[in-house]
Order: sequence, then structure tokens, then C-alpha cells
Amino acid sequence: MRELRVREGNTPRADSGSTARTKLDQPRTSRPGLITLPSYDPEAFAKLSERIARFLGTGRFIVWMTVFIVIWVLWNTLLPGSYRFDSYPFIFLTLVLSLQASYAAPLILLAQNRQDNRDRVNMEQDRARSDRNIADTEYLTREVAALRQGLGEVATRDFIRSELQALLKDLDGQRESADML
Repeated sequence: MRELRVREGNTPRADSGSTARTKLDQPRTSRPGLITLPSYDPEAFAKLSERIARFLGTGRFIVWMTVFIVIWVLWNTLLPGSYRFDSYPFIFLTLVLSLQASYAAPLILLAQNRQDNRDRVNMEQDRARSDRNIADTEYLTREVAALRQGLGEVATRDFIRSELQALLKDLDGQRESADML
């Protein structure tokens, strides 16, 4: 009994002899003794579905499908009855095309969902980049405004030159008046 409790994730409690699961927030991955189903890699399956969906959306697929249907129709109409494998008027062809469509539709949807996820991630990254660009632009705008305000209080070269020329004129005027005396 103790071995069964340990295998199921239950461990005996030292204080009361009852059992408690070690990780109640984690689901059991498998139960011993039961049949386990085979597992698959969802990422690999998604990549395969994308490859199939991309092939189904090409002209090459349409050409191959057209060749396949033409050969099927010619085989079952022109050859003698003993060589035909679809004796009723193309019932088996309809079944094959329906089967192909029933597998193609979910694979295309899986590929579209995967592309939507990629587009959503790209959009979120673009939005974050845009937000950073806006923040940088606002920062630079504030810095330029601060520089303009600071420059408004600083004497510029033209202002100093005009002040010096005015002082020179005053000095020249005082010299001329002193020379005349």
C-alpha cells in the first residue's frame, strides 16, 4: 500500500499517518499501470501544417491536382471496364477529394493561427518600439526646449559684437571730445 501511495504522488505524513500529495498545484503527468497515449511535439506538427498549407496555396499544387484529376477521369472513362477502379461515375474521386479537403481545411486553419500568433508578436514589438520612439522624441523635444530657454538668457555673439561696437563708438566719441579740449 505504501508503495502505491508513493508511486501516485502521495507520501505518508509523519505526524498522523494519513497521506497528502506532494504537489497539489501540479497535475499528474501519468498514472502508472494505465495505457499511455503517444505524445507528439506540437511545434513540429505546427511547422508541418504550415508547410502543407503553403504547398496547398501554390500554383504547383493546383497543377498537380489538375493532372491527378485528369488522369483519374481519363483512366476511368477511356480504359476498358476491367481496368477501371472507380466503376460508378466518379464516386471514389469525390470521396478522395472530400477527404483531401477535410484534412486541408484544419491544416490551413492551424497555419493561419500560427501566422496570427507571429503577427501579434510582431505587432506588440512594433508597438513597443513605437512607444520607445515616442518617448525618445518627447525627451529630445524637452531637451531642445530647455536649450532654447537657456540660450534666451545667454548672450549671443551678435549681441556681444553689437555691444562692443557701441562701446567702441562711445570711446571714440569720448576721445574725440577729449582731443578737442
